[in-house]
Amino acid sequence: MSGTDVGEELGARAAQARALALLRIRSRALAVAILPAAVAVVLFAADAQGHLAGSAWDAARWTVLGVAVLVLLVSALVAVAVARARPAMSPTVPVAEEGAPDLYRLVRDLADRLDVPAPSAIALTPDCDSWLEDRTHRALRKGPGAALRKGPGASPGKGPGASSEGADTAPVLVIGSPFLWWMRVAELRAVLAPVVAGTGPSAHPDIAAARRFVRGLDAVIADAAAPGRGPVRGAPLAFAGWVARLLLRACRDHAAEMERCVAAAASLRAQTVDYGLRIAAQEQVGLAYAGWDRLLTRVALPAWRMGRWPSRLDAGVVSALTELSRRDRLADGFALRLGERPACDLLEQPGAADEAASLLAARLFHGGPAESGPGWAPVDWQQYPDEVVDRKWRSEAARLHRVLDTLGVPRASAADPAVPTLARVMEHLSGPGGPEGPGEALAAGIGAAVAREEAGAPAPGGGQGAGGQGQAFGGPADDPLDAWGPGPLPLFPLQPPRTGTELLADHVAAMVCCAAVDTAGAAPGLDWLDGPALLVGGTRRADLADPVLSLVEDGDPDPLLAWLAEVGVRSDKPVRLV
Repeated sequence: MSGTDVGEELGARAAQARALALLRIRSRALAVAILPAAVAVVLFAADAQGHLAGSAWDAARWTVLGVAVLVLLVSALVAVAVARARPAMSPTVPVAEEGAPDLYRLVRDLADRLDVPAPSAIALTPDCDSWLEDRTHRALRKGPGAALRKGPGASPGKGPGASSEGADTAPVLVIGSPFLWWMRVAELRAVLAPVVAGTGPSAHPDIAAARRFVRGLDAVIADAAAPGRGPVRGAPLAFAGWVARLLLRACRDHAAEMERCVAAAASLRAQTVDYGLRIAAQEQVGLAYAGWDRLLTRVALPAWRMGRWPSRLDAGVVSALTELSRRDRLADGFALRLGERPACDLLEQPGAADEAASLLAARLFHGGPAESGPGWAPVDWQQYPDEVVDRKWRSEAARLHRVLDTLGVPRASAADPAVPTLARVMEHLSGPGGPEGPGEALAAGIGAAVAREEAGAPAPGGGQGAGGQGQAFGGPADDPLDAWGPGPLPLFPLQPPRTGTELLADHVAAMVCCAAVDTAGAAPGLDWLDGPALLVGGTRRADLADPVLSLVEDGDPDPLLAWLAEVGVRSDKPVRLV
């Protein structure tokens, strides 16, 4: 037996030992629950045989019986709460086997090489991570993943999509959707090897039982903390949650150590498959994470705020990472790997999968509606400059002038004082008092206006389903967040709320960009790493932020006036607003 096999065996045994420790905690809790009943049985049995007679013993017997009945009722209440609690399921886009036969075949072959059970299904998540998720709870089987295990694409035998009992109890493989577009097929296989290897320990009965126990406790705590419970139902759930917290506190260290040992054993087992390539592929994981974060925060977030959701985020991450590699002078090396087959070719309809994952990303990170509608529409990358960038600038410029009107700021001196101009904004911010007076009032007014508009944004739900998803990637009626449980959206906000000064700077910059487009022949554009961009003569101008901040924070218009003169922008000319 090699050193790797020995290490894997030791890791598996350590995980099983921790699992047994968790099950012992469960057994002790059960023993505590039945202890009064056992004592009551002993006392009544002694009385039936003529022992422990007398009024004192009679009182003790009936007292213990009452305590036993009460404890059993409370224990039954907690047990029912654990059984009925619905464990949280990560929001994902399910992928049926008919929608990705090559991907299922790759995972099945990988499981065979690792000699572990294959995952029961595959799902995509709009994040740079991959993991196995247990969805064997009966409440979760009715969710979106159930159709994958027993749908038309299910095939008999071992492997993802199989409808046999063994496959139905195997965990679901969740794959980060950016990986499919950025990684090559060989790289994806190398990255998924240690993840798929985790199905081996997951199949062990003790580890599976320990995980179900911990997840049940966690689900009870979440159920007890959910709002909207009446006093009749809320009080028992609160007590069950208190008991579950006590048990979970006792289980925390054992559960963490068990998962660490499972991960270590899976990693050692996966060393037999593409180990050398996995070291290089891990570099792509870090690069994909960096590009995905920039794409969401700089490119997608402005579109979401405008009521548009980019429908090809995963394809966009390739452009973002290509641009990042070009700026870092790594383009030559990355150009070679981009010539290989991308992992998204393993999908029958990569565009439909990208669209479904993009809509889910908008829900998770921004809180958008579950389906498209009049105020929540998809946008292609070719339409982004006109549909997002230009509309963003002009809507913010219009909001800026509306707030100025509310504050009673007079129009700038011009031939037609009724039209909005950039000069009006600059004169107000550089006038007497500077940013401490007019600037603060303007920032507060913009912040209040933005808050009112966001409060009136479309609520999650309603509208028409995103077209083109197809049954292979879940239908319009499937909401991936249903199994997550109640809670406010977004689940994972990308950025903290913007301050008044940041909002004011954004709006002033938008006004400047509108003036540049209308008076100097500039154009809206898209920078894959920085989002909305101003193009002057086909070249991006990235030097606008400092002059705007000088005006907003210091009340100094000179840097911005110099910038406007260089670009050829007329601040006294009217600007078209939304």
